[in-house]
Amino acid sequence: MEDRKLTVRAVERALDILLCFTQESDLSLTEIASRISLHKSTVHRLLTTLEDKGFLLRIEATEKYRLGIRIWELSTHLPTLDEPAALLLPAMEKLRDSLGETVSLYLRDDLERVRIQAVQSRQAIRRVAQIGARLPLSVGASSKVLAAYAPHEVQARLLADPNWPEAVDRSTYLEQLQEITRRGYATSFEEREPGAAAVAVPITGRAGNVVAALSLSGPVSRLSRETLEDYAMILAEKAAEMGLMMG
Repeated sequence: MEDRKLTVRAVERALDILLCFTQESDLSLTEIASRISLHKSTVHRLLTTLEDKGFLLRIEATEKYRLGIRIWELSTHLPTLDEPAALLLPAMEKLRDSLGETVSLYLRDDLERVRIQAVQSRQAIRRVAQIGARLPLSVGASSKVLAAYAPHEVQARLLADPNWPEAVDRSTYLEQLQEITRRGYATSFEEREPGAAAVAVPITGRAGNVVAALSLSGPVSRLSRETLEDYAMILAEKAAEMGLMMG
């Protein structure tokens, strides 16, 4: 008899609904139904259950849903994610105040990066970084930093991923990863978002392994290639201090 993964469809669907909120904070019934490809009547029943249990909150004024208090309660028991995010926040705020741009902290989760902390720029024109966002490792400065220092097995699976973007040449990408490990930082110009630029450096723990990526991002109008190279050195110094703090 074949071994089969036993799943409960209703639970899977409820979790799919919760995962819709990794990119946006407020979503309507129609938007959720479209994202998980289910009929609105089915989604409504699931939303009602999640709301009753406190995992979602319905906003009467907009008739949209957002994550509820139970999600926050569960998140307080995630030391792996919460501790570095809280621990490094003061240092990230100092970087933001010194350089004037948005500063973010990322961890790698298999073939994706997850933003676990962000400090927004105070400038009128800025790049807003949402905590909890998941992004592929194929594009972006932080993605390439995390991929460059990932095990070869992870890199191989990444390059074989069927969701690999057609616009990104695999050979060029590999060359970029090699260059990143040589110089110690990555930059990106409008790779993921028009008008946005970023620089990222690895954070290395005391054991010598890369545990996170520290990035600075903002509009291309303020962040030239020369500016990002200068900022890379500043971020690298701060990342070295953060690595000692993270253990």
